[in-house]
Amino acid sequence: MQQAAAPKISFVSLGCPKALVDSERIITRLRAEGYELARKHDGADIVIVNTCGFLDSAKAESLGAIGEAMAQNGKVIVTGCMGAEPEQIEAAYPNLLSITGPQQYESVLDAVHRALPPVHNPHIDLVPPQGIKLTPRHYAYLKISEGCNNRCTFCIIPKLRGDLVSRPVNEVLLEAEKLVKAGVKELLVVSQDTSAYGVDIKYATSPWKDREVRAKFYDLAKELGELGAWVRLQYVYPYPHVDEVIGLMNANKNVLPYLDIPFQHAAPDVLKAMKRPAAQDKTLARIKKWREECPDLTLRSTFIVGFPGETESDFQYLLDWLEEAQIDRVGAFKYESVAGATSNAIANAVPEEIKQQRWNALMERQQKISARRLKRKVGTRQQIIIDEVGPTVSKGRSKADAPDIDGSVYITARRPLKVGEIVTAKIERADAYDLHGTVAGFS
Repeated sequence: MQQAAAPKISFVSLGCPKALVDSERIITRLRAEGYELARKHDGADIVIVNTCGFLDSAKAESLGAIGEAMAQNGKVIVTGCMGAEPEQIEAAYPNLLSITGPQQYESVLDAVHRALPPVHNPHIDLVPPQGIKLTPRHYAYLKISEGCNNRCTFCIIPKLRGDLVSRPVNEVLLEAEKLVKAGVKELLVVSQDTSAYGVDIKYATSPWKDREVRAKFYDLAKELGELGAWVRLQYVYPYPHVDEVIGLMNANKNVLPYLDIPFQHAAPDVLKAMKRPAAQDKTLARIKKWREECPDLTLRSTFIVGFPGETESDFQYLLDWLEEAQIDRVGAFKYESVAGATSNAIANAVPEEIKQQRWNALMERQQKISARRLKRKVGTRQQIIIDEVGPTVSKGRSKADAPDIDGSVYITARRPLKVGEIVTAKIERADAYDLHGTVAGFS
């Protein structure tokens, strides 16, 4: 008897790493039920589009992806952040099979089952224990919570994803352990507010191995560091207890000396208008203390220019703050009004041409800071994880570089390198954002 062909699904994942984790979970469930992934929309039975709805530009990209899927296939299921407010999607594409919001895995699976019932086949239903990953095999995003308790005026994430819901710590550690056993060399810890982990469950303990572990930022980082992979902490708000983790970076070489902290601004009046959490007025003193305690610490941040009411003196304050803080990696955004954000009601909108001028000035200032800080690494030896292998030059990242958002390290070696390999390289040259060197040893 001939086995029925496995139903094929084409999948589009847009937005941030947290949405990518959602996509991985949906795909893992679908593959466990025997569905196959198609490389093209026109070769698939249906298409799933995981949307982003944070900014108007992201919504436009999501609508474009849905339109492309409808044109090439016609049977489309939409999920993700933009699906939390479906009116705009429904108006543009009334014939979609289903629209659901973020984290609604069961609803997505139900929609797939209705449109395309699964075909059981024991040969294709097998899924590796670590699940299906959309990132390369050597690194993985580890999402520790959903939602956010903060109410920043420019952000609608709590409206889309709800309040903070932390995963039990042993569940997170079990997932991380499976990933490491499957060959993952770097765990990127993500959530909407990583350093608030566990506050909603009162830092509840759960059994792990032979001990009880608290669901707390420090405890989680410490346990992850024992698994043998690099641990990179992202989306960290600078609450006072973050100070504890700096010492951990010195004590455990796997907890990388890297913090991704979305400061968003520095001027007190702008931060107040943004309703940013944490003790941001003491940030410069804390950064100085962190670097004294951990000299190799790399700080990454994002900033918004042109926020409503931002004056020229506010912006100059931000530039001066950047110069003093010496942030290693910076991403900057021109303020965009987002439907549903309370910042839309703030007076004194900044004209677009002024936003552009400020963005240019900030990036120009940061480029010089980045170049100076990278130049200090020339002559040092750095551990590099290899992302891409070339015939003469391979591309990787140091402990100071997160994938996709930070710089790269371009290295040559006497022997062929492998993707996912960690090597030691001597840094010979630096430019504004990247390093160049030669492999000096193998880790």
